[in-house]
Amino acid sequence: MTVIQPALDGTLPTPGTDYASWCDTVRPAFVAAARSGKRFTTYEIAADNELPEPACPRADWGNFVQSLVRDRLIEHCGFDRSSRPTGEKSAVAVWRGTAAARAGRLA
Repeated sequence: MTVIQPALDGTLPTPGTDYASWCDTVRPAFVAAARSGKRFTTYEIAADNELPEPACPRADWGNFVQSLVRDRLIEHCGFDRSSRPTGEKSAVAVWRGTAAARAGRLA
């Protein structure tokens, strides 16, 4: 029997949304952001593109962004204050597309 841990607000993750499927859904928005050459935070891209939340937001967003770094699609370029309503203006990483991503050589 599989046990599903509810979120702190009592909601359950959407059934059938595994991490790999979620990554496939949100990746195109981040590829487009990387190609634009503009600086961005993860939340800005998620909010602007109305991306779904992963099953485990606290871990999955960070893991996903680090996979983009490992794929040499984005690079860290500073810090800013969070614009997420629940972020309490905490410091968050700011990203930009690598030169290869901006040139369209990576996807």
